[in-house]
Amino acid sequence: MTKRILMCLCLSLALAMVCAAADVTGKWVAQVPGRDGQTRETTFEFKAAGDTLTGTMSGRGEPAPIADGKITGDAIAFTVTREFGGNTMKWTFTGTVSGDEIKMKRAGGQGEPREFVAKRVK
Repeated sequence: MTKRILMCLCLSLALAMVCAAADVTGKWVAQVPGRDGQTRETTFEFKAAGDTLTGTMSGRGEPAPIADGKITGDAIAFTVTREFGGNTMKWTFTGTVSGDEIKMKRAGGQGEPREFVAKRVK
């Protein structure tokens, strides 16, 4: 009986560690490659609440809200929709958090997927 209780406690602890959401709340800055080969500074203001991610993305134009944000362990995912010259563009972002860096990938819009690193601003 004691072994069973100990095993349940260990499994619960392991599951809690795996499910713990990464702490991404705050300001992050990235140099995001564009279609023309130039990089553009992009700022992400993340707000994490449990496994939900909200916030904004700034760069060109006004800040755009983050939608459909999720945090699972050290993985994040969200979408951003922006309007340019009457055209609506939607991007999907995925990333892996490691300390003060997030290795991210952006897909959608009018170009090939782009990979970049966002760094926490302290």
